[in-house]
Parts: sequence; structure tokens; C-alpha cells
Amino acid sequence: MAHTQQGRTTSQRHILRREVAGTIGLLADEQDFTAMRRYRSFTFEDHKTYLRQVEGLLKSVASAGGHTTVALFDPVEYAEFCAESGLEPDTAISRTRFTAELASIGPCLPYEGQPLADLVPDLVEEAVRQATWTYASSVLTRIGPCRECGQDIGRIAFARASYLFARVLDSIGEGIHHLVCSASTGRDPLQAVLHVDTEAPDTVRLDETAAMELTTVLALAIATDSACAIVLRTNRVGERSRVYGWQVKDEGLVPLTASQVFDAYCVDAYSGELVAPEPDVDYCTAPDANTVDPDGQHLH
Repeated sequence: MAHTQQGRTTSQRHILRREVAGTIGLLADEQDFTAMRRYRSFTFEDHKTYLRQVEGLLKSVASAGGHTTVALFDPVEYAEFCAESGLEPDTAISRTRFTAELASIGPCLPYEGQPLADLVPDLVEEAVRQATWTYASSVLTRIGPCRECGQDIGRIAFARASYLFARVLDSIGEGIHHLVCSASTGRDPLQAVLHVDTEAPDTVRLDETAAMELTTVLALAIATDSACAIVLRTNRVGERSRVYGWQVKDEGLVPLTASQVFDAYCVDAYSGELVAPEPDVDYCTAPDANTVDPDGQHLH
């Protein structure tokens, strides 16, 4: 009877284990992997082997019915976390505690059976999105009041950016749209990306978080009077893709010419190198986004 009870308990624990969600802190970059090797308790010696082992573990947990999220493990942030928490960094327990922290505050993606080579770029992109959002939001918050009118510059800029974004949505028509808002604010160029589905009449489908990120980058450009542009690619059934966009100027949207759109779409924002144009794509002058707003608030 005792043996039967023990077997039942073990079986129940296996069932319960499937209910527990886990997080893996991934050293996606070889440089970060090398930085962690200074700790004796981190026993991996080769980054490729490490990645294979991580992928094997993910597959094993998934095959057993478990759920795992993957987070980017940053050695610098880890060292700071240990120093602030009074933890010894050269222990697996400390790394586990840091990974648990990442699960609540850092960029994470669920593992859904995809190859690690496909998951890592998506995870890095998510990290860049969060970093962009955090930076733009913090700058807007710190700018403070306008010297002339006393109103909060960040709040006014965000309101203006929200209006301009709404005007863009009003002007794009039906189709599947890929929007990129790029701003040069004195540090690395900031970008926010948004997909908008307006194929169904009078219906706009979009990710609200991504829309907020785009509006925030646009607001930062307005508040700091930085160079900024919104470029779209529109796809409609049976038609060639169309690329067009607007430059942000004097807190309004000025249509880019076809040649300016070509330069914006076919030049890498980070390296400045020319990117080959895609086939079956027309580079066009943007429609008027109707930016006249007599009742709106402006910074100047």
C-alpha cells in the first residue's frame, strides 16, 4: 500500500511539474558568453555547444508539456544586480534569481518549438523595442515645462504626436501596412515599427503597444526638434507594393517625394549603406495627411 501511495505521489508531482512555467536566461551573444566564463561556477567552455545544450533543454521541456520563456541574459546587468542585492555572483543560485527577475521586467519570448536561430533575432528585436520605449519615455518625462507657456513639453509633444499618427492612419486607405518611424535624437537612431491591417472597410487592426511605442518616438522627435520621418509600405491584393512617407517638420507632416522615399527605404539607418531596392515596389509621393489642426496644442 505504501509503495502504491509513493507511486501515486510521484505521478502527481510529474503532472504538477507540467503546470510550472520556467524561464531561461540566454547568453545569445558570444561576447556575453565570454564575459560569464570568468565565473568558476559557469562551466560551459564553447558558445556553440552552450547554444546546442540550451536548445536541447527547451525541446525536452516542451516535449514533456512544459512551458518556457527565454530572456536575454546581460552579464553587466547581472553583476549590477548581484552588487545591489548583496549576492555572490559566482553561484548558480544567483544566476537563477537574476533570471527570475528578468522574467518579470526584461524582454522575454515564449519558446514554441521554433529553432533557437529563429528565436534569438526576435528576442533581440524585442529587447531593442523595450530599450527604445524606456529611453524615449524617460526623456519625455525629464524635459520639463516650456519656458514660454509653462506647460509640460513631453505631454504636449505626445498629444501632438498622437494627432499626427491618427492623421497618418486616416490617409493610408485599405490594405496591409508596415510603418517605420525613425528619429535622430543625438544618440543611435531610434526606430519604432508597426503593422496595420485596414483590409476590412472601416476597420483598423494594430498592436496597441507597438502603436504607443511609435507615438512615443514621434513625440520625442517633436519635443527635441529632431529629424524624424514615417515611412510606410502598403500591400493590396493584385497591386504592386507602394512605399511612401512623411517628414516631421514644424510639428506637422510634410509628404516626402518619391526620390526621398527611395533614399529613406533603401539606405540602412545605422550603417548608411545602400540597400538594394526590392522588385515589384513603387516608391511614391505620400498623400496629404491633413495636418491642419487649428485646435491642437503646439510647442511653439
